[in-house]
Amino acid sequence: MTRLIATFFAAAFFLGQGAFAQLETSPLVIDTGDSVHRFTVELADDADEIRTGLMNRAEMAPNAGMLFDFGQPREASMWMKNTLIPLDMLFVAPDGKVIAIARNAVPGSLRTISPGVPVKAVLELNGGRCAALGIEPGDIVQHALFGNVSE
Repeated sequence: MTRLIATFFAAAFFLGQGAFAQLETSPLVIDTGDSVHRFTVELADDADEIRTGLMNRAEMAPNAGMLFDFGQPREASMWMKNTLIPLDMLFVAPDGKVIAIARNAVPGSLRTISPGVPVKAVLELNGGRCAALGIEPGDIVQHALFGNVSE
């Protein structure tokens, strides 16, 4: 019995460590028309990564974020379960255009956040970054995911 309990706790420890492993990162730019803002984002592109998102993270660098790739456009349903920091959620069309922004989503909230239309991706930034940088719907997110990055 003791061996079983020890195995359980060891498995839980290693699985828990994996949940905090950083995902693949890449550069991302948001063009507001008046200015350009550069970020380094983690890419969440499989079901487990999308489901986990930024849960249980106590902080995020100012110019960091997470880009959720849904593959084919779909209506996104996001929430803040187990999320410890406020987030701005940018809902992005297949061409990189920001369709809507949910600002300062409340940590821990179970309320569903959705733009009500299909999107290719959601970009999560620290809460308040969109207001501080003047990012608005209609701005363009440039990333390889949208095929709008000039090499």
